[in-house]
Amino acid sequence: MDALIKSIRPTRPADPKSPEARPAELDPSEFLAAVVRADQPRPSRAEAEAAVQTLLSYIGEDATREGLLDTPRRVVEAYDELYQGYHQCPAEVLNRTFGETAGYDDFVLVRDIEFTSQCEHHMMPFYGKAHIAYTPVERVVGLSKLARLTDIFARRLQTQEHLTAQIAAAIDEILKPRGVAVLVEAEHTCMSVRGVAKHGATTFTSRYTGMFRDNPAEQSRFLSMVRVSQR
Repeated sequence: MDALIKSIRPTRPADPKSPEARPAELDPSEFLAAVVRADQPRPSRAEAEAAVQTLLSYIGEDATREGLLDTPRRVVEAYDELYQGYHQCPAEVLNRTFGETAGYDDFVLVRDIEFTSQCEHHMMPFYGKAHIAYTPVERVVGLSKLARLTDIFARRLQTQEHLTAQIAAAIDEILKPRGVAVLVEAEHTCMSVRGVAKHGATTFTSRYTGMFRDNPAEQSRFLSMVRVSQR
């Protein structure tokens, strides 16, 4: 099926008159649906493979030698896997909830969700862990769904900041909990294997909504529980 990958970056300017230093809202199209539009064409697989062959020649390789004959096909197949998040709908992942909670009213935390994503600036991997908490209202979502949600957004070209914001926004909008907390820690190969080449440097990003945003004590409790896994 032919499709066009849409931009997933917001275009609305921030309101300079806003009295509060709140995180900018995301366009719901970024986190409520798949990003691929089926109504517009995109390059064919053959054209994508030809582009890979061009890159092989650009770096100085002989794209016709035996070891590289199947490389264009393998690269395109790898892209289909690495970027499958463009074809998946976050809202569908979170749409089934459960009401048998026995009145549970504290937050739910799933920590150490491993992920691998691709930096949109250099198309190089960054990888790490996401820690996600939310405080449900009457109904909860299956725990594996939070990991699947993370993978959907991670399997797109990303920045870590945007990945963190998308995860929090999707949970906040779809589940409508009392609050969401997301902490992401990752190592970026565009920094560790090129450029400054600082292997082992870790980047942390966080996003809070609702009770986590408004109550520093809840943020501290969330961070304390996350750190337990790191000792």
